[in-house]
Amino acid sequence: MNTSTWQPPLIWRAALLLARGLVGLLARLEVTGDVPAHLRRGPLVLVANHISPFDPVVMAAACQTRGIAPRIMATAGLFRVPVFGAAMRHAGHIRVDRGTSAVHQALDDAATAVARGSVILIYPEGRIGLDPGLWPERGKTGAARLALACGAPVVPVAQWGAHEVLPYQAPRGMLRGIARSLWRRPVIRLHFGTPVDLGESSAASPGAARRATGRIIDALTDTLAPLRPDEPDLPRHVDPGRPSDPSRAHRRRPG
Repeated sequence: MNTSTWQPPLIWRAALLLARGLVGLLARLEVTGDVPAHLRRGPLVLVANHISPFDPVVMAAACQTRGIAPRIMATAGLFRVPVFGAAMRHAGHIRVDRGTSAVHQALDDAATAVARGSVILIYPEGRIGLDPGLWPERGKTGAARLALACGAPVVPVAQWGAHEVLPYQAPRGMLRGIARSLWRRPVIRLHFGTPVDLGESSAASPGAARRATGRIIDALTDTLAPLRPDEPDLPRHVDPGRPSDPSRAHRRRPG
């Protein structure tokens, strides 16, 4: 056995349990699908759609039900929040300094984590999606480059309903959203899909990371569709504070 294999620290294991309790208080969580037992402790890359500030809490709760403790690639701003940022670092999550030269360090850190047997969670869209229909947007290539470099399998995780708990502009409007959720307890559905065939053997091939990213977003879209059968176009829940930006709409590649 490799003694250097990463183990989730107590603070993260406790946070996963807390997330499960919090989601159960505010919503009705339905988790389907699974991750093969031999992949639950890594190496593995989880890719998820991003529709709400509440998504990471939902993902943590769902992963706890499946015995998974992922390390999250999260925006640097969260690591600068007093107390919370220190907790993120102690829990083993990976800081991403988007828009700076240090962004490449995040991929190096993630590759090291995968090599040590970690499960890494990435939101490949790189932001909370602004697609008018809340379908997955065109992705960034980081998740594909990480998976291709490490040879780690990629599992898509789609979720639907978190946007009804917290508004896009949270913390603005957060108390109203929480009060509404305590009263209504909306259904949040999350599904662990089947591993994605990236169709590439190396990120070094020209265009390989972009093609693999397209396949990841295709898989997320296909995994999401059954979770919202009555909302194929626009979501029923309208968040007046969420802007709309169709410029990053994902176009499925033919074949």
